[in-house]
Amino acid sequence: MSRPRELSLRRQLLMWLLLPQLVLWLSAAFLAYNMALVYTSEVIDRTLAKSSSALARQVKPFGGGFYVDFPRAARDILEQDPDDRVHYMVSSPPEAFLLGEPAMPRPPAGVAAKAGDSFFYNARMKGVEVRVAAQYLLAGTEERPQLMLVQVAKSRALNAELARKILVDMGLPLLGLMLLTSVLVWAGISRGLSPLRSLRRRVEDCSARDLAPIEVENAPNEVRSLTAAINSLLDEVHSQVAQQRRFIADAAHQLRTPLAGLKSQTELVRTELREREPDLPRVSRQLAQVETSVARSIRLVNQLLALARAEPEAGLTLQTLDLALLVREVTAEAVPRALSARIDLGLEAEAGSMMIRGHAGLLRELLANLLDNAVQYTPADGEVTVLLQRRGPQVYVAVQDNGPGIPAAERERVFERFYRGSAEGKGKGCGLGLAIVQEIARRHGSQLVLGDTPGGGLSASLQLELVAG
Repeated sequence: MSRPRELSLRRQLLMWLLLPQLVLWLSAAFLAYNMALVYTSEVIDRTLAKSSSALARQVKPFGGGFYVDFPRAARDILEQDPDDRVHYMVSSPPEAFLLGEPAMPRPPAGVAAKAGDSFFYNARMKGVEVRVAAQYLLAGTEERPQLMLVQVAKSRALNAELARKILVDMGLPLLGLMLLTSVLVWAGISRGLSPLRSLRRRVEDCSARDLAPIEVENAPNEVRSLTAAINSLLDEVHSQVAQQRRFIADAAHQLRTPLAGLKSQTELVRTELREREPDLPRVSRQLAQVETSVARSIRLVNQLLALARAEPEAGLTLQTLDLALLVREVTAEAVPRALSARIDLGLEAEAGSMMIRGHAGLLRELLANLLDNAVQYTPADGEVTVLLQRRGPQVYVAVQDNGPGIPAAERERVFERFYRGSAEGKGKGCGLGLAIVQEIARRHGSQLVLGDTPGGGLSASLQLELVAG
């Protein structure tokens, strides 16, 4: 499946504004060049026509022939520039050389020109493109009339050179103007898109804990409409999150109260049966199963509530607290359960306080889950150790055991909700413990890392930032 093409509003605006400008500049350059060719051709044609008329006046009929009054100085003027030399020829009758250069190109066939009127044509002379001005003149007498052809030619290279100069003189200022316009267009687009950039930064600064409306000052109507739509969406999301929180709180209250009552009633029934009917083991076992189910239900509810509090949408604020004190308290609370399971629970912590930014309730839930998993899956007479160490600007917290561990292939999946690994524990979990721990670690800018211990067990660790000073 092909990836969608990324579209840039800035790129599209620049393309649709600058591309027509480039087309217009190229069109203007083309038109200017052709107009320069036309105008230079007209100027050269007039010059050639005047030259041919002046040359014709130098040839005068004399008796039965012609008298040529063409001074050497005038000839030198016509031939002085070798790069822009003027070629000429007078013939009478036409094509019978009389004066000038015999190699002059003849007029094209079929040219109908009146005597005394100049006409023009393009030709090649000695391998060079030339422009020729010619005119037929009547000479001689009435008894003996004659026809004379006067031709003056000049290289067409001058036309192209003049046209190029005109193009450069016109094109460079236009190019500079186009570049200046492009800069102004770029600046205008950047200024016009600045409200969108401001809106993007404000949306990026938003978090799931801060769903306040976005305010964009001095924004055009289009951006204000977009901001209003985003604010409407944020308000709806805020309402949904608030409704979800209320539902979780109400559900927790409604579930925990009857479950706690059921557990208390089950314990009372077992106690009373033990006192009155000690020979009812089957009923006692059934009540024990009921107690186990109730305990699991209570733990599931508590874990779901902890997971809901750990979600980004919970809107919890972090405060400065002493992690060392919190770790000691949670470890001490887990000692009775470790003793009942015949687990050696120890704490290795550096002396002194370790101040961090965190949420005490969530961190307590994190450590309690790690200790609960370690005690649950470590066999009898095993060891569970809590480590607390400073490592530069961070503090290292780890819970290590010598239990069966978690296979490397499953260490990514155990963080999924309701996923239970292949390890056999002494209890039955619901697959939420490590998911809760990882979510809490992320809320504190860290990540839970699973590894192996030297004894073959599991090490669950994370690092938190110490408060400066």
